[in-house]
Amino acid sequence: MKLRILHTNDVHSNYETFARAVTLIKELKDANTLLLDGGDFADFKSIELQGTRGTAALELLEEAGYDALTIGNNEMFNGIETLEHMATNSTIPFISNNLVKKDQIGIQGVVRSTILIKNGMRILITGSSPDLGVFNDGLGIHVYEYKKMIEEEIGRNKGNYDLCILLSHIGTEADELLTAAIPEIDIIISAHDHQLYPKAKIANSVIMNSAGNYAEHVGVIELEAANGQVTLIHSETLSTRDVPMDLQILEILKQNKAKAIAALSKPLYKLDQPLWHDVIEENPIANLVADGLRDMMQCHIGLINSGIVNAGAFDFLSHKKLIEICPSPLNPTSFELQGKDLKEAIEQSLDAQVCLSDGRGPGFRGKFAGKLHVSGAEVVHDSKSVQEIWINGEPIEENRWYTVASSDYLQRGSGYPSLANNRNASYRAEEIRDVIQMYGDKKEFLDMATEKRWRVTLNTYA
Repeated sequence: MKLRILHTNDVHSNYETFARAVTLIKELKDANTLLLDGGDFADFKSIELQGTRGTAALELLEEAGYDALTIGNNEMFNGIETLEHMATNSTIPFISNNLVKKDQIGIQGVVRSTILIKNGMRILITGSSPDLGVFNDGLGIHVYEYKKMIEEEIGRNKGNYDLCILLSHIGTEADELLTAAIPEIDIIISAHDHQLYPKAKIANSVIMNSAGNYAEHVGVIELEAANGQVTLIHSETLSTRDVPMDLQILEILKQNKAKAIAALSKPLYKLDQPLWHDVIEENPIANLVADGLRDMMQCHIGLINSGIVNAGAFDFLSHKKLIEICPSPLNPTSFELQGKDLKEAIEQSLDAQVCLSDGRGPGFRGKFAGKLHVSGAEVVHDSKSVQEIWINGEPIEENRWYTVASSDYLQRGSGYPSLANNRNASYRAEEIRDVIQMYGDKKEFLDMATEKRWRVTLNTYA
């Protein structure tokens, strides 16, 4: 029995490029073809997904004719409720053998595996999701150890399948180890680390392939299965660069973008005063975020970089405006930091070149790192250096550990390396833009946002 498998992974909502991949997929797909995705198809940077709770992604998958996909980290990032909404409304199996809710109850709509029949062959498809470590609790998830869960799922289906496929969003290095540890696996479609294999490779008799990322390639595996043996006949990874876009995919995108803009443009509330923004100068919208974080997480200080926001807000707030001005899907994060490391970062923030440096980092979708904004603190400085730092009315102590409410971007030391010297980090499922929404209609916080926390000494220009 022969079978062709077409596969993608880590599309990350690059849906115009995906429209090219679909043209290729439709040319290659027939009744004996299996079409699979290795996860991170739905990245909520996409306004189409934000405004439709992810159902735009389902329409794209259904139009292309996918048979199954596994859940990557990006399918989790918009919250467990959105994942459940997508999974329960999908005609395509959402697979994860190791992902459950925080209380270890199953996620509605998500299955541990599925068995599909192609050309008379019973094909067991299971999938593994990545463990996000300290982020799990904030996202409301629990992730079991993937190797154990793969073994359990294969054992549970023993005798009921002819071919076993693992959709793995764990990474190619871990997948190679699985080929030796679990010989029952016949094929692994790898994802998560964006590796591009020119063609499938065989490790410990297991066929492995990975199609890079962003729908720039489509993986092709052709095999034959007989008498318990699986033989690789042909494989290639095809570039989509010069392929025309599928018009139906473009139409689905167009329709969902219009729906999303209409849904997200509805005003949430009016702003009693403008929240202007600046990358270098202290500004009220970044102060509002710092104040909101400190209140939300009940810490000694709030700390945020102005680059988290790329524009101000005036007159009113809507979900669309929040996405536009604060596009980074970064999370409120608390941690402990010594006074000396906090002081070093604040001193760096006096340098305009530091503020204007490239803010690139995981989850960051702005341009500049930006100036640090504080809540619960006062910084006294001249044009060159910090003179004093006060934390809640007391001078900063270099060796004291302070609780800091911030973002996971700064917690990692992005832009300000000394901030990485922290301990006891804790994350929330909300995003930083949600902090703006939560506190932008509170008059006391709007008033407080205009209060200066960086005070220039009189001898600045002496």
